[in-house]
Amino acid sequence: MGIISWIIFGLIAGIAAKFLMPGKDGGGIIMTCILGIVGAVVGGWISTLLGMGQVSGFNIGSFVIAIIGALVVLFIYNKVVK
Repeated sequence: MGIISWIIFGLIAGIAAKFLMPGKDGGGIIMTCILGIVGAVVGGWISTLLGMGQVSGFNIGSFVIAIIGALVVLFIYNKVVK
């Protein structure tokens, strides 16, 4: 996937992660989108590293991996900020 695809995928994953992990965040929507992009990349990297498959294109498996990565990054961000 190209970098533009990762950004769009990360934006969607960040919004979905924020919906799944509600709470009071100081970052707002822009920070949520940035964390979603980072989470999508981290999720794809970890899944490839663990041998769970590569993130390839817009499919359900890649979307789930991106959301899980975004949830992890959002959780860590909330713990560091507080």
